[in-house]
Amino acid sequence: MATKCTNCPLKRRDLFTNMSKDDLAFMEKFKVGELVIDPGTPFLMEGSNSPQLYTALHGMGLRHKTLSSGERQVLNFVFPGDFIGLQAGVLGEMGHSVEATTRMTLCVFDRSEFWTFFKHNPERAFDLTWLAAVEEHFLGDALMTVGQRSAQEATAWALLRVYQRADALGLAQGNVVRFPFKQRDLADALGLSLVHMNKTLRRIRENQLATWSNDELKILDLKRLAEFADLELEAPKKRPLF
Repeated sequence: MATKCTNCPLKRRDLFTNMSKDDLAFMEKFKVGELVIDPGTPFLMEGSNSPQLYTALHGMGLRHKTLSSGERQVLNFVFPGDFIGLQAGVLGEMGHSVEATTRMTLCVFDRSEFWTFFKHNPERAFDLTWLAAVEEHFLGDALMTVGQRSAQEATAWALLRVYQRADALGLAQGNVVRFPFKQRDLADALGLSLVHMNKTLRRIRENQLATWSNDELKILDLKRLAEFADLELEAPKKRPLF
Protein backbone atom coordinates (compact mmCIF):
# COMPACT_ATOMS: atom_id res chain seq x y z
CA MET A 1 0.00 0.00 0.00
CA ALA A 2 1.10 3.56 -0.73
CA THR A 3 2.64 5.51 2.13
CA LYS A 4 0.34 8.23 3.45
CA CYS A 5 1.89 11.68 3.58
CA THR A 6 1.11 11.87 7.31
CA ASN A 7 3.27 8.77 7.80
CA CYS A 8 6.07 9.75 5.43
CA PRO A 9 9.41 8.67 6.96
CA LEU A 10 11.18 11.60 5.30
CA LYS A 11 9.24 14.33 7.11
CA ARG A 12 10.81 13.19 10.38
CA ARG A 13 14.27 14.11 9.10
CA ASP A 14 15.78 17.39 10.32
CA LEU A 15 16.65 18.29 6.72
CA PHE A 16 13.01 19.07 5.89
CA THR A 17 10.79 21.90 7.10
CA ASN A 18 7.62 21.06 9.01
CA MET A 19 4.32 20.71 7.15
CA SER A 20 0.98 21.85 8.56
CA LYS A 21 -1.99 19.49 8.83
CA ASP A 22 -3.65 21.36 5.95
CA ASP A 23 -0.56 20.94 3.77
CA LEU A 24 -0.40 17.23 4.55
CA ALA A 25 -4.11 16.83 3.75
CA PHE A 26 -3.67 18.56 0.41
CA MET A 27 -0.61 16.49 -0.47
CA GLU A 28 -2.67 13.36 0.24
CA LYS A 29 -5.12 14.52 -2.45
CA PHE A 30 -2.34 15.59 -4.84
CA LYS A 31 -0.60 12.21 -4.58
CA VAL A 32 -2.08 9.54 -6.85
CA GLY A 33 0.08 6.57 -5.89
CA GLU A 34 3.58 5.13 -5.77
CA LEU A 35 5.86 3.64 -8.39
CA VAL A 36 8.60 1.11 -7.68
CA ILE A 37 11.31 0.86 -10.34
CA ASP A 38 14.39 -1.29 -10.76
CA PRO A 39 18.00 -0.08 -11.10
CA GLY A 40 18.84 1.26 -14.55
CA THR A 41 15.24 2.13 -15.39
CA PRO A 42 14.63 5.62 -16.86
CA PHE A 43 11.39 7.18 -15.61
CA LEU A 44 11.66 10.63 -17.19
CA MET A 45 13.12 11.09 -20.66
CA GLU A 46 14.70 14.17 -22.19
CA GLY A 47 12.16 15.80 -24.55
CA SER A 48 9.21 13.89 -23.08
CA ASN A 49 5.98 15.45 -21.84
CA SER A 50 5.34 13.35 -18.75
CA PRO A 51 1.89 13.58 -17.16
CA GLN A 52 3.39 12.81 -13.77
CA LEU A 53 5.60 14.43 -11.14
CA TYR A 54 7.55 12.50 -8.54
CA THR A 55 9.18 12.66 -5.14
CA ALA A 56 11.91 10.11 -4.42
CA LEU A 57 10.78 8.26 -1.30
CA HIS A 58 13.47 5.57 -1.25
CA GLY A 59 16.55 4.88 -3.36
CA MET A 60 18.88 6.95 -5.52
CA GLY A 61 19.16 7.92 -9.17
CA LEU A 62 20.79 10.42 -11.48
CA ARG A 63 19.87 13.19 -13.87
CA HIS A 64 21.66 13.43 -17.19
CA LYS A 65 21.61 14.90 -20.70
CA THR A 66 22.69 13.02 -23.81
CA LEU A 67 24.29 14.37 -26.98
CA SER A 68 23.45 13.05 -30.45
CA SER A 69 26.85 11.30 -30.36
CA GLY A 70 25.68 9.28 -27.37
CA GLU A 71 27.98 11.07 -24.92
CA ARG A 72 26.32 11.71 -21.57
CA GLN A 73 26.60 14.61 -19.15
CA VAL A 74 25.56 13.78 -15.59
CA LEU A 75 23.90 16.82 -14.02
CA ASN A 76 23.50 15.61 -10.45
CA PHE A 77 22.46 12.71 -8.26
CA VAL A 78 18.94 12.04 -6.99
CA PHE A 79 18.46 11.47 -3.26
CA PRO A 80 15.37 10.63 -1.18
CA GLY A 81 13.22 13.73 -0.80
CA ASP A 82 14.07 15.18 -4.22
CA PHE A 83 11.13 16.51 -6.24
CA ILE A 84 11.45 15.35 -9.85
CA GLY A 85 9.75 16.55 -13.03
CA LEU A 86 9.23 20.23 -12.19
CA GLN A 87 10.87 21.20 -15.48
CA ALA A 88 8.23 19.36 -17.51
CA GLY A 89 5.51 20.70 -15.23
CA VAL A 90 6.47 24.29 -16.07
CA LEU A 91 8.03 24.10 -19.56
CA GLY A 92 5.94 21.27 -20.96
CA GLU A 93 8.82 18.86 -21.58
CA MET A 94 11.90 17.53 -19.85
CA GLY A 95 15.26 19.05 -20.70
CA HIS A 96 17.09 16.05 -19.22
CA SER A 97 16.52 12.40 -18.36
CA VAL A 98 16.24 10.78 -14.94
CA GLU A 99 16.93 7.13 -14.19
CA ALA A 100 17.15 4.91 -11.14
CA THR A 101 20.55 3.78 -9.93
CA THR A 102 19.16 1.61 -7.15
CA ARG A 103 15.70 0.20 -6.67
CA MET A 104 13.55 3.29 -6.10
CA THR A 105 10.13 4.05 -4.69
CA LEU A 106 8.58 7.23 -6.10
CA CYS A 107 5.59 9.16 -4.84
CA VAL A 108 3.52 9.99 -7.93
CA PHE A 109 1.60 13.23 -8.46
CA ASP A 110 -0.81 14.13 -11.25
CA ARG A 111 0.67 16.99 -13.30
CA SER A 112 -2.80 18.05 -14.48
CA GLU A 113 -3.43 19.31 -10.93
CA PHE A 114 -0.21 21.33 -10.92
CA TRP A 115 -1.75 24.71 -11.63
CA THR A 116 -4.58 24.04 -9.18
CA PHE A 117 -1.86 23.41 -6.65
CA PHE A 118 -0.35 26.85 -7.35
CA LYS A 119 -3.74 28.57 -7.27
CA HIS A 120 -4.94 27.19 -3.96
CA ASN A 121 -1.67 26.73 -2.09
CA PRO A 122 0.49 29.84 -2.60
CA GLU A 123 2.81 29.05 0.32
CA ARG A 124 3.54 25.56 -1.00
CA ALA A 125 3.90 27.03 -4.49
CA PHE A 126 6.58 29.32 -3.08
CA ASP A 127 8.29 26.23 -1.66
CA LEU A 128 8.52 24.85 -5.20
CA THR A 129 10.01 28.14 -6.37
CA TRP A 130 12.54 27.93 -3.53
CA LEU A 131 13.52 24.42 -4.61
CA ALA A 132 14.01 25.61 -8.19
CA ALA A 133 16.23 28.45 -6.93
CA VAL A 134 18.31 26.02 -4.84
CA GLU A 135 18.73 23.77 -7.87
CA GLU A 136 19.92 26.75 -9.92
CA HIS A 137 22.38 27.68 -7.16
CA PHE A 138 23.73 24.14 -7.02
CA LEU A 139 24.22 24.01 -10.79
CA GLY A 140 26.12 27.31 -10.55
CA ASP A 141 28.42 25.80 -7.93
CA ALA A 142 28.84 22.69 -10.06
CA LEU A 143 29.74 24.76 -13.13
CA MET A 144 32.29 26.77 -11.12
CA THR A 145 33.72 23.51 -9.82
CA VAL A 146 34.09 22.05 -13.30
CA GLY A 147 35.60 25.27 -14.66
CA GLN A 148 37.82 26.51 -11.84
CA ARG A 149 38.65 23.76 -9.37
CA SER A 150 41.43 21.25 -9.99
CA ALA A 151 40.46 17.60 -10.44
CA GLN A 152 41.33 16.81 -6.82
CA GLU A 153 39.50 19.88 -5.50
CA ALA A 154 36.45 19.14 -7.65
CA THR A 155 36.31 15.51 -6.55
CA ALA A 156 36.71 16.49 -2.90
CA TRP A 157 33.87 19.02 -3.36
CA ALA A 158 31.59 16.36 -4.86
CA LEU A 159 32.34 13.72 -2.23
CA LEU A 160 31.79 16.21 0.59
CA ARG A 161 28.45 17.34 -0.88
CA VAL A 162 27.32 13.73 -1.25
CA TYR A 163 28.27 12.91 2.33
CA GLN A 164 26.58 16.01 3.76
CA ARG A 165 23.35 15.33 1.88
CA ALA A 166 23.24 11.65 2.86
CA ASP A 167 24.11 12.45 6.47
CA ALA A 168 21.30 15.04 6.67
CA LEU A 169 18.89 12.35 5.45
CA GLY A 170 19.96 10.01 8.22
CA LEU A 171 21.66 7.66 5.77
CA ALA A 172 25.12 7.84 7.34
CA GLN A 173 26.56 5.12 9.53
CA GLY A 174 29.20 7.13 11.34
CA ASN A 175 31.52 8.40 8.64
CA VAL A 176 30.20 5.99 5.99
CA VAL A 177 27.36 6.56 3.51
CA ARG A 178 26.09 4.48 0.63
CA PHE A 179 27.06 5.92 -2.75
CA PRO A 180 25.91 3.32 -5.31
CA PHE A 181 27.21 4.98 -8.45
CA LYS A 182 30.04 4.26 -10.87
CA GLN A 183 33.29 6.17 -11.21
CA ARG A 184 32.10 6.97 -14.73
CA ASP A 185 29.05 8.78 -13.30
CA LEU A 186 31.14 11.02 -11.07
CA ALA A 187 33.68 11.57 -13.85
CA ASP A 188 30.88 12.64 -16.22
CA ALA A 189 29.46 15.01 -13.60
CA LEU A 190 32.85 16.68 -13.11
CA GLY A 191 33.96 16.72 -16.74
CA LEU A 192 36.84 14.30 -16.16
CA SER A 193 37.95 11.21 -18.05
CA LEU A 194 37.51 7.88 -16.32
CA VAL A 195 41.30 7.46 -16.14
CA HIS A 196 41.71 10.90 -14.56
CA MET A 197 38.93 10.18 -12.06
CA ASN A 198 40.56 6.90 -11.06
CA LYS A 199 43.91 8.61 -10.45
CA THR A 200 42.25 11.46 -8.55
CA LEU A 201 40.36 9.11 -6.23
CA ARG A 202 43.63 7.26 -5.57
CA ARG A 203 45.32 10.53 -4.53
CA ILE A 204 42.42 11.41 -2.25
CA ARG A 205 42.69 7.97 -0.66
CA GLU A 206 46.47 8.26 -0.30
CA ASN A 207 46.03 11.66 1.37
CA GLN A 208 43.75 9.99 3.93
CA LEU A 209 40.77 12.20 3.03
CA ALA A 210 38.18 9.69 1.83
CA THR A 211 37.72 6.31 0.18
CA TRP A 212 35.01 5.10 -2.20
CA SER A 213 34.63 1.41 -2.99
CA ASN A 214 31.92 -1.27 -3.04
CA ASP A 215 29.22 1.42 -3.25
CA GLU A 216 30.35 2.98 0.04
CA LEU A 217 31.86 6.41 0.60
CA LYS A 218 33.96 6.67 3.76
CA ILE A 219 35.10 10.07 4.99
CA LEU A 220 38.45 9.75 6.74
CA ASP A 221 39.01 13.41 7.63
CA LEU A 222 35.97 15.65 7.19
CA LYS A 223 37.71 18.90 8.13
CA ARG A 224 40.67 18.38 5.80
CA LEU A 225 38.37 17.26 2.98
CA ALA A 226 36.38 20.50 3.36
CA GLU A 227 39.56 22.56 3.39
CA PHE A 228 40.76 20.77 0.29
CA ALA A 229 37.43 21.47 -1.44
CA ASP A 230 37.49 25.14 -0.24
CA LEU A 231 34.12 24.71 1.49
CA GLU A 232 32.84 25.81 4.88
CA LEU A 233 31.57 22.96 7.06
CA GLU A 234 27.97 23.81 7.86
CA ALA A 235 24.70 21.95 8.15
CA PRO A 236 22.60 21.84 4.95
CA LYS A 237 19.74 24.34 4.90
CA LYS A 238 16.31 22.99 5.70
CA ARG A 239 14.25 22.40 2.58
CA PRO A 240 10.57 21.81 1.79
CA LEU A 241 9.35 18.27 1.19
CA PHE A 242 6.84 17.29 -1.49
